[in-house]
Amino acid sequence: MSSHSTTNVADVLGDEADFLLNHRSTAIPSDTLHLPGPDFVDRIWAASDRTPRVLRSLEELHGHGRLGGTGYLSILPVDQGIEHSAGASFAPNPIYFDPENIVRLAIEGGCNAVASTYGALGAVARKYAHKIPFVLKFNHNELLSHPNRYDQIPFALVQNAWEMGCVAVGATIYFGSEDSGRQIQEVSEAFALAHELGMATILWCYVRNSEFKVDGVNHEASADLTGQANHLGVTIQADIIKQKQPTSNGGYPAVNKSGGFGKYDERMYSELATDHPIDLTRYQVANCYMGRCGLINSGGASGSNDLQQAVRTAVINKRAGGTGLISGRKAFQRPMNEGVGILNAIQDVYLDPSVDIA
Repeated sequence: MSSHSTTNVADVLGDEADFLLNHRSTAIPSDTLHLPGPDFVDRIWAASDRTPRVLRSLEELHGHGRLGGTGYLSILPVDQGIEHSAGASFAPNPIYFDPENIVRLAIEGGCNAVASTYGALGAVARKYAHKIPFVLKFNHNELLSHPNRYDQIPFALVQNAWEMGCVAVGATIYFGSEDSGRQIQEVSEAFALAHELGMATILWCYVRNSEFKVDGVNHEASADLTGQANHLGVTIQADIIKQKQPTSNGGYPAVNKSGGFGKYDERMYSELATDHPIDLTRYQVANCYMGRCGLINSGGASGSNDLQQAVRTAVINKRAGGTGLISGRKAFQRPMNEGVGILNAIQDVYLDPSVDIA
């Protein structure tokens, strides 16, 4: 398993290569960010209130796989069996009904860690927890009740993650949803216990409310609303933020057309961001304490151009000042060798020194 880049990023990007590889950000200058690097844990986290055990866990996450020692992260997340139903998620590749194949994909794909459910990781913990860092995703959106609801509820205890040897725990909060207040309280308490036990914390910071879809634009993926979700996430001491890459901006003014929602400043749009995807993602990084808490973007659903889309997402994240990708469906909804190829192509972006900070 090579730790050198073998993917020609410009060729994969095609017509977008110049647009994405040569952009220079001026809205939020790169020299104001805390950028990933081999010394990231020492440079950033050693001065924080994180305990030596948490620092060791963060170092273990950053030290594993093809990106080990670079400061960047490539994580395989497979909780879609609950979040999207097992049949819908694993029908394209039924071997992933077996949790061992999920872990094997993460190992063979050179990932820093594998993130999955209590049941999945627990089923193979004695065989693999010492071979690749485990991240237990302890809450989920249960999708069997009728009508379907969108609410993250706990499926496991933080103590369970510690007992099976996990390096970190993960959780989702649907910021902006009807139940977000309870989710914030639950996850905040769980993260405090995880830190007490010496584990790192990763938060899926999703924005979810039907009122955020205005005039045909889904502002659940707007830079301003997702950026604020990130800022709430780092406030409850998430060490790493997982966020969807922004596809729009202007969520606050759009939702405010009906009045009474949030607060914003016009300079968020005129000075702190442009419409370039790298600048929109940099606004997300800025809301993660200017990069002190690493931003990893999600890889998104599997489609017809997975390689190009995965590389594109990685380039935007890296050049914006992000810390990596957490990509699942693009990898596990295809034969394992192809999934490994997708994961390696993502990692190649972070291993390629010519893909620099914008």
